[in-house]
Amino acid sequence: MNWMGNLQQLGRSLMLPTITLPVAAFLLRLGSLPWDSMHMPRIGEILLLCGSTIFNYLPLIFAVGVALGLTESAGIVGVSALIGHYMFNESLQRYLGETFQLGVPGGILIGLIAAVIYHRVKHIQLPEYIQFFGGPRMVPLFMGLTIFFLIIVMIQIGPMLESGMQALTNMILGLGGFGTFLYGVIHRLLVPSGLHHVFNNFFWFQLGAYKENGQPVFGDLPRFFAGDPTAGIYMAGLYPIMMFALPAIALAIIHESREDLKPKIRATFMIAAVSCFLTGVTEPIEFAFLFVAPYMFIGHAILSGLSMWLAYALDIHHGFSYSAGAIDFLINLHLAHNGMLLIPIGLAYGFVYYFMFRWAIRRFQIPTPGREEGSQLEEWAGDIPYRSPLILQALGGKENIKNIEACITRLRLTLVNDRLLDITALKHLGAAGVIRLGGGNVQVVFGTYSELIREEIIKTTRKDITQVLFSSPMQGRMIPLEEVPDKIFADKLVGNGVAFLPEKGELVAPVAGKIIHVYPSLHALGIETKEGLQVLLHIGIDTAMLQGKYFTAHVKEGDQVEAGQLLVRFNLQKVKQNSKSLATPMLITNTDAVRSWSFAPYKAVKKGQASVMSVVLKNAVTGGGNALG
Repeated sequence: MNWMGNLQQLGRSLMLPTITLPVAAFLLRLGSLPWDSMHMPRIGEILLLCGSTIFNYLPLIFAVGVALGLTESAGIVGVSALIGHYMFNESLQRYLGETFQLGVPGGILIGLIAAVIYHRVKHIQLPEYIQFFGGPRMVPLFMGLTIFFLIIVMIQIGPMLESGMQALTNMILGLGGFGTFLYGVIHRLLVPSGLHHVFNNFFWFQLGAYKENGQPVFGDLPRFFAGDPTAGIYMAGLYPIMMFALPAIALAIIHESREDLKPKIRATFMIAAVSCFLTGVTEPIEFAFLFVAPYMFIGHAILSGLSMWLAYALDIHHGFSYSAGAIDFLINLHLAHNGMLLIPIGLAYGFVYYFMFRWAIRRFQIPTPGREEGSQLEEWAGDIPYRSPLILQALGGKENIKNIEACITRLRLTLVNDRLLDITALKHLGAAGVIRLGGGNVQVVFGTYSELIREEIIKTTRKDITQVLFSSPMQGRMIPLEEVPDKIFADKLVGNGVAFLPEKGELVAPVAGKIIHVYPSLHALGIETKEGLQVLLHIGIDTAMLQGKYFTAHVKEGDQVEAGQLLVRFNLQKVKQNSKSLATPMLITNTDAVRSWSFAPYKAVKKGQASVMSVVLKNAVTGGGNALG
């Protein structure tokens, strides 16, 4: 069983119900305003009631949210989780008393059961006369039976479970500041895999108990909003990291970038810094150095733990509904104890992080963004619709994707075969890193545009779309066709595509197909794909006059070739000396067959590198006429 992959999917599903918490916090903050002095006391009462209601029903929200998150929002599973939760909760309260509650973990358990049942029975076919109850419609029936047996078991083990949970809670809380330090370190180390959502769940929604109006409230987060003076110790220490330390890293990366790249890096990382400061979204900054300097990330995790311990030592209690950003800091400050002390702590942390990271980047020559050529997380955001087909190819194609989801900063995928990933191409297309969790479960970090990329990839995988993908025909640098020093090519009179400035004298097939033309001078040839696209490869400008000198063809007309197969070798230096330019166009000449074009960033490429160009066809193309002559 692939536990890492399953936990990844669970962590992703927890994001859906968590989105409701900022709504609750905002309503509670509005309700705390002095409505009495405005002679509208009922407004404040209603706002407080609405906000507290969300916290009261958190187990139910998580039950339904997890069920939907694990089944691609299958409505019948959400209804089944709803029914199951009420059955489970009402039965346990009746037979074990209101003091026994599994809270949010109980809701997650119900959601998991509903999702597992759905995936087990959704394809079951019954005889035709009762098929109405087959497939997904079987979920409520099996859910009812499963919850019945779960209730029987829980009634027996409930008291022991309650004692065990209390002992675990006492042990963790008994660790005091050291416990918050361990939490802070582990939480940070789990961020790259996304498993911190699972880890946080126990601390935020189960650890500790408090009674509000006679009703038990569990977890550091709900207890904080219920007014428990002891709550908030597993959240307060995150504020200095997210509001000050990580923005300071972004500033250090900007200041250590090359002067020619600094404007672009400044635009990207100032947005990331402001986003982190306001909302606590940390991944765009953390992933900028995680993959190139993992030892720095370990140090960052230890410092995060120390921030938690320091907040505990200074008796600071503060919490958040979503993440430890400035918005949550201000909205929830009225509930905090010594909350303003987090500001000087944060400023000190920002100072330490800024100079520490600038020193480390210089001392160890860490290739953070802007210090060398490479794709940045958000530099091509406007081209997402055009780059997404290339990303799909680098993921192994649509047949390789079993499931694709996205969270704030990454694509979460389940692949048929993760060995088909082209990690070099993904990084060329903007990925900060790739995380393999085993069993085909993969995360690709694309920054805050991951959800948009997912949507575009889903559009691309439609069955009515025919897509043709191209690899790089040579090692060198890809350039726009408009930069080719020949008006016929630059004005796209022959066809549309891209061009390359070669670094080695080898030309390989960018796509599979049939060789339909080899020019006598060997400087150009044509390939026809199985879809009927006609591709022209033209080595250099004004190279026809070389009359084949310095060129050696390795294919002939009529040959079938595969992508990456050697087509022509040429003497790079001699061709450069005796021609106008080495610019090598790769064109589709029958452009009327193409509906849309996609191009990778115009940067250095390797021979045979996937995902440099993609086209979507208008309809089926039939071969025949030779448009290359």
